[in-house]
Amino acid sequence: MTKQDPYAALRIKEFNIFLFMRLLLVFGWSMQFIVIEWQVYSLTKDPLSLGIIGLMEIIPAFTMALFAGHIVDKREKRNLLALCIAAFSLISLGLFLLTWPKIVAGWSTSKILYGIYALVFFGGFLRAFFGPTIFSLIALIVPKKIYPNAATWSTSTWKTAAVLGALFGGFFISWLGVDKTLCLVFILVVLSFILTFQIKKKPILNKKVGEPIADSLKAGVTFVFNNKAILGALTLDMIAVLFGGTVAILSVFAQDVLEVGSEGFGIMNASISLGSIVTMFATTYIPISHKTGKKLLISVFIFGISIIGFGLSNLFWVSVLMLFISGAADGVSMIIRQTILQLKTPDDMRGRVSSVNSMFVGSSNELGAFESGVAAKIMGPVAGVVFGGCMTLLTVLTIGAKNTVLRDLDLRDDMNAYENED
Repeated sequence: MTKQDPYAALRIKEFNIFLFMRLLLVFGWSMQFIVIEWQVYSLTKDPLSLGIIGLMEIIPAFTMALFAGHIVDKREKRNLLALCIAAFSLISLGLFLLTWPKIVAGWSTSKILYGIYALVFFGGFLRAFFGPTIFSLIALIVPKKIYPNAATWSTSTWKTAAVLGALFGGFFISWLGVDKTLCLVFILVVLSFILTFQIKKKPILNKKVGEPIADSLKAGVTFVFNNKAILGALTLDMIAVLFGGTVAILSVFAQDVLEVGSEGFGIMNASISLGSIVTMFATTYIPISHKTGKKLLISVFIFGISIIGFGLSNLFWVSVLMLFISGAADGVSMIIRQTILQLKTPDDMRGRVSSVNSMFVGSSNELGAFESGVAAKIMGPVAGVVFGGCMTLLTVLTIGAKNTVLRDLDLRDDMNAYENED
C-alpha cells in the first residue's frame, strides 16, 4: 500500500464545498437539537418528555427508511439533497415561531409541546432521506481510491459542527434566549441550501427502470444481512447507541444532578463531540485498515466503560472527561463503520444500504433517546445511564464471541484494490 495522503479528499474543490455545506447544516441541526431539549425540559420538568422527542422522530425515520433508500437510488442526488434542506428550513422556522414570545404568548404548555412534537415528527420523515442522500453523494464526488479518506473528513466535519453547535447552543440559550437561537438556526440552514447548488448534478447509477419497489427494497436488505462484516458493525453500533446514549438526558444531569446550568449543559454536549473530533482527525494520519474488526470492538467497549463512569460521577470535570472519552471511542467506531460501508457497498445500492444503516444506527439515536428518558423515569438518571453502559459492554462481548467475520476483519486488501485502480 502506498503512503496515505491525509488531505487527498480535500484536494477536490467540490468536496470542500460539500464539507462547508454540511458544516453549516449540522451546526444548525445540532444547536437546534439541544435548544429544543432544553426548552421542552424547562417547560415540563419531566425526563419522559425528552424521551418522547426521540420517539416522535424515530417513528417516521424508521418506517420510511427503506422506501427512502429506494428513492435515493433512483433520483439525482444533488437536487434531492437541496429539497431535503429546503424542507428542513421550514421546520427550523416553525420551531423558532413556537418559541417566540410574541407568537406563543397565552398559549398553554400542552399546545406548545404538541407543536414541537409535530415538527420533530416531520423532521424524522426528512431524516430518512438525509443519510442515504449524503452517503450516496460523497461516493459521486470523490474517486473510489480515496473513499476512506473522504469518509473520515466528512464524519470529522459532521462532528466538528456537532461540537460547535452543542457548545454554542448551550451558551446562546443564556446569551440570546431560545427564540433568537432558533432564528439563527433557520439562517444557517438557508445558507447551506444555497451552497448545495455549487455542487454539480450527479449521474443516476441505478438504471433499473420499472423495477418493483418490493424487489428493490428486498435487494438492499438481503445484501446487508448476507454481509456479516456490515451486519455485525451495524448491530454493534445500534445496541451501543440504543443503551449507551446519554445525550437525550444531559439536560437532566445539567439541571438536577450536577446543577451546572445551560453553560455546563453546552460544555457536556460539546465534550462528546470534541472527543470524536480528536480521534477522527488522528485517523487521517493513522490508518484503521489493519485489524479493523478488533479496533471496532475495543472502541465500543471503551465507550461503554466511559458511559458507566459518567453515570457514577458527581463531579462536573470528571463527568466532562468521561463524556470526552465516550466521544473519542465513538469517533473511532463511526469512522470504521463508515469505511466498511463505503468499501463494501456497490454503487447502485448505496441509497438502500445507507437506509438500512439508518434503521440500525440512525434510528437507534432516537429510540435510544426514548429508552434513556424511560430509564431515567423508572430508575432515576444515574441508574439509567449505568444500566445502559453495562448493556453496551455485554453487547460487545457477545458480538465479539459470535461474529468471527467482524472480529477478524482487515480492510487492507479492499483499500489496496481501490488504490490500484486508474
